[in-house]
Amino acid sequence: MIQNIDPKLLEILVCPLTHTLLRYDQGRQELISDQAGLAYPIRDGIPIMLPDEARVLEDHEVKK
Repeated sequence: MIQNIDPKLLEILVCPLTHTLLRYDQGRQELISDQAGLAYPIRDGIPIMLPDEARVLEDHEVKK
C-alpha cells in the first residue's frame, strides 16, 4: 500500500549522517539522502532513520 508522508515532516527530517534534507520516493516508500547515497525505508508510515537499515543507492539513483 502506497502512503503519502506528511509534507511538514519532510521539512524537518534530515539525514542522520549528513544532516541534509531528504527527498521522498513515494513509489519505493523511501526517504532519500543524495549526499549520503542512502535510502531510508518507510514502514507502516514510519520513517526508519537508522543508517544500518538504509539501502545504499546505485549511482544512477543519486540526484546531483
